[in-house]
Amino acid sequence: MSISITKSKNDRRDQWLAALAHPTRRRIVEILGQGPKPASELHNSFGIAGPAVSRHLRVLREVGLISEHRVAEDKRVRLYTLEPQPLDELSHWLEELSHAWQLQLDSFKDYVALRTREPRGPR
Repeated sequence: MSISITKSKNDRRDQWLAALAHPTRRRIVEILGQGPKPASELHNSFGIAGPAVSRHLRVLREVGLISEHRVAEDKRVRLYTLEPQPLDELSHWLEELSHAWQLQLDSFKDYVALRTREPRGPR
């Protein structure tokens, strides 16, 4: 059972990273990091056609990085928000990788220090 959980986590992580691979989608995430934004404001932030921005929003929404909400006062307005859980999981994963690399670098540093010591002569 843990194998399917791990596979599922890896699949989600792969989807999130694939979605964030595109610079427009990364910029959308950065903008939403400042707070929820209506679709019109997001569309106006880019020099590309509105339908293209909508496709990027759909990709981010489908993988769960952002969510879309209708505004009660005006059902035509869509408000986009960043979903913190996927970004928290990605951040935690990157911290684990960083920690593992730091341990390897520390071990290598110790190895180099041992190899570069001057040999001791007979006493």
